[in-house]
Amino acid sequence: MTEIFNSTVLETLNGPSLVQVAKNVFETQTQLNVFEKLWATWYAYMQNDTLATGLMFFLTHELWYFGRCLPWYIIDKTPYFRKWKLQPTYIPSDKEQWECFKAVLRDHLWLEAAPIWTFHPMCKTLGIKVTVPFPGLQTMLWQWAMFFFLEDMWHYWAHRLFHYGFFYKYIHKKHHRYAAPFGLSAEYAHPLEVVSLGAGTVGFPILYAYLTHDLHLFTIECWVVFRLLQAVDSHAGYDFPWSLHHFIPFWAGAEHHDRHHHYFIGNYASSFRWWDYFMDTESGPEKKIEREQRVKARLSKKVQ
Repeated sequence: MTEIFNSTVLETLNGPSLVQVAKNVFETQTQLNVFEKLWATWYAYMQNDTLATGLMFFLTHELWYFGRCLPWYIIDKTPYFRKWKLQPTYIPSDKEQWECFKAVLRDHLWLEAAPIWTFHPMCKTLGIKVTVPFPGLQTMLWQWAMFFFLEDMWHYWAHRLFHYGFFYKYIHKKHHRYAAPFGLSAEYAHPLEVVSLGAGTVGFPILYAYLTHDLHLFTIECWVVFRLLQAVDSHAGYDFPWSLHHFIPFWAGAEHHDRHHHYFIGNYASSFRWWDYFMDTESGPEKKIEREQRVKARLSKKVQ
């Protein structure tokens, strides 16, 4: 039984098909916006919150990840866009794309699918809401901003750790198979890396819910989508005039992350540039020269 409506309301929404349930919800729940009606339709139709939450999260991840990769695959096949390719001498072949697709899908099925089914019971324990209406937009906006900030901090330090000795050789090296990344390669990684870096995406919302008991599942769902889009786009390998970092200077994007894959060091952050800037880990030959010049300047001052 779903918790989204009481049993009396739920009886009026029941129907033989998803379309009929949607029709009932849209006709009777006029106080809800369209997204809330779609959310309510799903839970009312499924009649099992654990199944509804687990299946929704799994399908959301697969559809948004591979759906976002598809335009980048088309762009890679279109010569017109080569002038914006960050590493134009390398275009991934169909064989590479297919092998990467199979590897990522396999990892999704065995590594991520099972934990998703335990998510709804955890939501109940932590007080994460699934009911409608949703929180106000202002509330969700600052929660998303906080999750972006915290995940970027986690990603910087965890990613930097993965570039040391044992961690790189036996774990992170798999992700660096592609020196010129493409969309599908965003989640091509060792299972331990997937779990570690993925903890930054789901761990902070869980911690926030534990501390505040004031978080909605829809907020988490949207946050996961935003993070997926950011991850795929940062691996796409293109820097367009309309790319986000041209308008938001501290946004990382593909131009930032592509350098990490090309030089195998530096630019460890995921969404923003400030950690690499303040920790002096920006990637590229010009940044290396700047660091060397600063070291020489400090040494010369000591001599004087």
